[in-house]
Amino acid sequence: MKTIFVSMLALVAATPALAQSDPTLPTRDAEGNEIVVTASRSGDGTQVRDLPASITLIDNDALQQRQTRILSDVLRDVPGVAVSRTGAIGGMTQVRIRGSESNHVLVLIDGIKASDPYNGEFDFGTLITDEAAKVEVLRGQQSALYGSDAIGGVIQYITLTGREAPGISLRAEGGSFGTASGGARFAGASDTLDYALSSSLYRTDGTPTARDGDRDIGSTSIGASAKVSWTPSAIFKLTGVGRYSYTDAQTNNSALDGPLFGYTVDSPGVHFRNDAFYGLARAELTLADGRWTNALTGQFADTTRKSYTAAGLDFGDKGQRYKGSFESSYRLDTGKLVSRITGAVDFEREQFRNTTPSEFAFQGRRSTENWGFVGQYEGTIDALTVGASLRRDQNNRFADTTTYRLQAGYRLPFGLRARGAYGTGVKNPGYSELFGYSDGRYIGNPNLKPEKSKGWEAGVDQEIGTRATIGATYFDSKLENEIYTTYPAPDFVATPDNRDTLSRQHGVEVFASARPIDQLRFDLAYTWLHAREDGLIEVRRPKHVASVNTTVFSPDKRFSGTLTVRYNGRQADVAFTDPSYVPVRVSLQEYVLINLNADYKLSDRLSVFGRIENVTNEDYEEVFSFATPGRAAYGGIRANF
Repeated sequence: MKTIFVSMLALVAATPALAQSDPTLPTRDAEGNEIVVTASRSGDGTQVRDLPASITLIDNDALQQRQTRILSDVLRDVPGVAVSRTGAIGGMTQVRIRGSESNHVLVLIDGIKASDPYNGEFDFGTLITDEAAKVEVLRGQQSALYGSDAIGGVIQYITLTGREAPGISLRAEGGSFGTASGGARFAGASDTLDYALSSSLYRTDGTPTARDGDRDIGSTSIGASAKVSWTPSAIFKLTGVGRYSYTDAQTNNSALDGPLFGYTVDSPGVHFRNDAFYGLARAELTLADGRWTNALTGQFADTTRKSYTAAGLDFGDKGQRYKGSFESSYRLDTGKLVSRITGAVDFEREQFRNTTPSEFAFQGRRSTENWGFVGQYEGTIDALTVGASLRRDQNNRFADTTTYRLQAGYRLPFGLRARGAYGTGVKNPGYSELFGYSDGRYIGNPNLKPEKSKGWEAGVDQEIGTRATIGATYFDSKLENEIYTTYPAPDFVATPDNRDTLSRQHGVEVFASARPIDQLRFDLAYTWLHAREDGLIEVRRPKHVASVNTTVFSPDKRFSGTLTVRYNGRQADVAFTDPSYVPVRVSLQEYVLINLNADYKLSDRLSVFGRIENVTNEDYEEVFSFATPGRAAYGGIRANF
């Protein structure tokens, strides 16, 4: 097998060039078509309308019109996505795609793999939005491009470059629940230099998260990022990205005795802190009149999480990830056939240290190393677009794995495009699942096997002139070796294990996006999902999820107003209300959230804005026994120079 991959990479080196999701590419090409970078390892932008894969781009205009402050909120508007937050802003927030687990979603921030190396997933409660950004959500098995984690799909959050959004922007706002928020951005570009510096703050006194509690659960989140690109010549570019994220959020625990056993109760002094540093450096060399691109990338993620009670540190962990990639992509244009051939080598090292001050907690260090070898082909012949990718992962802790993906799309003369794909995915166990230990509560299992997935999708998209696009996709996936928590007799201590049975997910995604006139824009998304494990409905995956965003503009574009309606259907959850700690299944009620936003330009440089969230004061729960905020109003001012 090694000989095969060495030969493949030798062939690729003589042709292709690839850059892992180049975070400096614009949102649109020269003709104004939307482009994305996440669906290819080539480093090139690909038009959304030509991709056989299912992908959603939420551009900066949409983020601004919906006044997005917490990134996970806008992900509720993406087909196939379900979001659950433990009560207040800043609480643990999980995102699931197409019925997969939250740790089956790969998260990239400006090209950097951002998940916590210890627990193997990314907490979206720690990510507030920047002043100028976009989001790409790629659905379906993508391990053939990115390796472990990308079973359900990939979410990439990208800050805009100085060339895309130049100038100085300042924002300040305040509102309900003692909330204050602000942001600043300084960006620009010259012939050879592109730079963007930004920072955001979100602080709130919060609201109670216990059903009958009165303790407000507040949080403070800070985000800061820098992105710089230097292009000294037409064939060479250097890019650097740095990011810092800080969250200090109060939380509530569950009662350990009495009639409220297992229910969320006021827990004075309980809170957690999350610090994360991310960095990326990338050098790109383009040869053969722009047809051959080679990129060398290095990146790191350093995360620290600590949870406290009134008595002091309760538990914590610290993890690092170091990753290097060489990518090479070659473009061929023979007239009718346009091809892009890409090869890549990834090396990744993850390590962690448990900082929990307990004699029962594992205190040592552990690490894992992984080599990944990628080959990708993308081709277009007139109205036909095809793609194939293959990846081999060699891991020093788990069995080596091969994943692949095939996809194709065909556009008919009247704007209808049919597309389909088949792919496989893999997710390695996290350190908390392998080595986590809490006496009498939880014992890790170092013998866990990676989870594996395979699935297919088929969809159609219809363009209606240049003003609207509608589409629908059916998907079907199967997961084997699913990691779940078991409670074996006689002690009934929670322990992770691999299932012997398959978990199945299938469903339908529908979207519509239109701008029938310049003064009106609307976006619609709907998902029907059927996800079952061991004969039971999977938790925190509603059967129905839908959203509608409608924005109206005044003729002079000085005023805009946006109405957002989000529906979350009934869903299952688990409750640990039995003293044995064996979970009890419960059902959470459906709910509808309505937000209303408005923005008015006082001048070319100064704007005022406001919004009302949860207009109808809906009473709902996303996670069992965690109450959520009621109606809230916010207002602020924005300056651009």
